Amino acid sequence: MAAVNRQWLLASRPVGFPKMSDFRLAETPVPAPGPGQMRVRNLWLSVDPYMRGRMNEARSYARPVPIGGVMEGGTVARVEVSNVKGFAPGAIVESRFGWQDYALSDGRGVRIVDPQLAPIQTALYVLGMPGMTAYFGLLDIGGAKSGETVLVSGAAGAVGALVGQIAKIIGCRAVGIAGGAAKVRHVVEDLGFDGAFDYKASSDYGAEIARLCPQGVDVYFDNVGGAITDAAFAHLNVRARVAVCGQISQYNVEAPERGPRLLGQLVVKQARVEGFLVFQFQERYAEGMARMAGWLKAGRLKYRETVTEGLENAPQAFMGMLKGLNTGKQLVKIADA
Repeated sequence: MAAVNRQWLLASRPVGFPKMSDFRLAETPVPAPGPGQMRVRNLWLSVDPYMRGRMNEARSYARPVPIGGVMEGGTVARVEVSNVKGFAPGAIVESRFGWQDYALSDGRGVRIVDPQLAPIQTALYVLGMPGMTAYFGLLDIGGAKSGETVLVSGAAGAVGALVGQIAKIIGCRAVGIAGGAAKVRHVVEDLGFDGAFDYKASSDYGAEIARLCPQGVDVYFDNVGGAITDAAFAHLNVRARVAVCGQISQYNVEAPERGPRLLGQLVVKQARVEGFLVFQFQERYAEGMARMAGWLKAGRLKYRETVTEGLENAPQAFMGMLKGLNTGKQLVKIADA
């Protein structure tokens, strides 16, 4: 057992894009579990766009990370010592244990991961929060139906890549928007989207959407916001649905961007825009997990991971993800299982 527990703490609240000085690596004693507690050893850490919001002082749907607090994050871990019924030493579990080597838990909010079902890190991706976000966001919020056109921004990211594949599975036409030629090829050639364009190489997003969605857009799955979303609004069909999952283009701006005021399009098209949080579907996770696991086992879902080795490199992995340097799910491997 390591002599210390390394922890990444929030050192300061970022102004604009985060920088290394906003984080501080601390070393504390490895915690000893008391009655009703277990100690886990983190093996895999997920870094996700929502974490940027948790670094701000303003309260959103969840409390911000306090200055000096351990950075928020989902992990897959191994139970080392347990005084909690139902969690035996050696069990692989998933929860929000944060950016650290070790954590204590009373078992609440912790789920056991089956290593025989899929690689354990998929509990942070296809068979975890991003997978449930894609599943419920497209099918419940977007209400996608066979024969419709689904447009996905951030299509090469963790959620967007799954949204397009689920759309294809249920009989939709899937069109993606991604950053870079390699990501566009991945979306089309590896993931099976019907088409995609590189927003970094285009000066007219509307023209690209019109080219790839000649019959218009029935469901727009929005991961990015900004100018891309403005362009998508102009191509919505009558009774289209927009599922707002994220706004990553806006997370690091220092002042609100000014853009077209397009709510009038919702009147003309009788369209609906709805933001959502995956946690609102928590009582139905078993349903979503079962279907996603079935599709994964049948080879109908493909996924790619971008893995950074070492907890010490977690801030770089996080900042790289915010810059779009990852394809698929950005993970940090902390230790071997």
